[in-house]
Amino acid sequence: MGELLDALNTLDRGGTAPEEPKSTVDQAAKAYQSASRRVWEALEAARQPDMPLDVLTKLVRQAPLQSLAIAVILGVMMARR
Repeated sequence: MGELLDALNTLDRGGTAPEEPKSTVDQAAKAYQSASRRVWEALEAARQPDMPLDVLTKLVRQAPLQSLAIAVILGVMMARR
């Protein structure tokens, strides 16, 4: 009963009504969408000219076999840790 009175008082003061609790699946979907949006924005920012991802892309296009060799060596080094 107290929650109902709090909600009515909030509405009387010009506030918005509290939302109903959402299911766990809805909350997880919203969290996933938010996280994926932030990752996408970070990738877009890194793709700007002269940013790290742009420089890496240019290097890989200029020397694909050398880049592949470096990636394999780094992968082996990380796997042995």
